[in-house]
Amino acid sequence: MITKLISKIRRTGAPIVVGLDPMLKYVPEHIKKSAFAAYGETLEGAGEAIWQYSKGIVDAVWDLVPAVKPQIAMYEQFGIPGLMAFCKTVNYCHEKDLVVIGDIKRGDIGSTSEAYAAGHLGQVQVGSKVCRGFEEDFVTVNPYLGSDAMEPFLKVCAEEKRGIFVLVKTSNPSSGELQDRLVSGTGNGEGAGDRPLYEIVGEQVAAWGAKCMPEEGSYSYVGAVVGATYPEQGKILRKIMPKAFILVPGYGAQGGKGADLLHFFNEDGLGAIVNSSRGIIAAYQQEQYAHFGEKGYGDAARAAVLAMKEDISAALNARG
Repeated sequence: MITKLISKIRRTGAPIVVGLDPMLKYVPEHIKKSAFAAYGETLEGAGEAIWQYSKGIVDAVWDLVPAVKPQIAMYEQFGIPGLMAFCKTVNYCHEKDLVVIGDIKRGDIGSTSEAYAAGHLGQVQVGSKVCRGFEEDFVTVNPYLGSDAMEPFLKVCAEEKRGIFVLVKTSNPSSGELQDRLVSGTGNGEGAGDRPLYEIVGEQVAAWGAKCMPEEGSYSYVGAVVGATYPEQGKILRKIMPKAFILVPGYGAQGGKGADLLHFFNEDGLGAIVNSSRGIIAAYQQEQYAHFGEKGYGDAARAAVLAMKEDISAALNARG
């Protein structure tokens, strides 16, 4: 799947992933009104509203970008109807030939991690039949529990040719409380000196990735999450993880801009895909796109994608 992602980035000229974070406060009133008329102000009504809203965003941008990143928590908060909307969204994105990155941030011990990996990337045995769950192409994972949590995902990646993005240096303001903590040595009793924890996690990602290389290509099935809000750390991590694709959140609403992204990319112009969520899906609520109005939320999202593409392209072209 990493090969498809790279191919679609080249084809669209847009190393961009649209984050689908369908909070009800972003959903236009006419969509909520229709959903609530059909299902009431219930979880079912909320599920229908976020599904229709997500579908509208996808319809507006699918031809401009290679990938989308539905955030499962924004669907899961509405219980089973929300998860059904998540599943429909994933399936619809596949119909549009988009690469789907499930933002699930899972990571647990042994059998639990195996279940997460099977449910989101792999398959499960049900009697005499083999079934698939959500079927994302990539998922985000939390490495904090160590190799016990990661091995099931690595196994599924190798078997299914799908991928993961491991949390390394996240974009949120408080990430440094743990991720920037200085650690002596490598954590394996080797080496010396104090280094930030995110560097050690980055080295582990590179090691995991070496086990999951496609037969052809320069990038592993194991990628990393590194926030656009920390460009200097991104520069360091790019060197530590040369074969890892980097998923870069934090663009736009969180303050990241094209000029901050240069070090996330390799010299081949690849190696990173930049996420924007509410900056795109709620663009109609921003002053510069307000003229589209609520009913034009899809057009506003499309305009925001085009502006983002131009910003990133200009920064990369300026690098030479």
